[in-house]
Amino acid sequence: MRRTKRNPWSPNDLKTMKRLAGRLSASRIARELRRTEGAVRVRASQEGLSLRVREA
Repeated sequence: MRRTKRNPWSPNDLKTMKRLAGRLSASRIARELRRTEGAVRVRASQEGLSLRVREA
């Protein structure tokens, strides 16, 4: 069975996610950070961030 290598969240990753939250969808943020959408959603929830995209 193959094990998945976990990629720790760097301070820069968190900064990028906070900057993009509310502007881009979770899937676009995930692509930008090279992570899964699920990982982005879980970490955003832990950080108390809303990923709901707001209209300008």
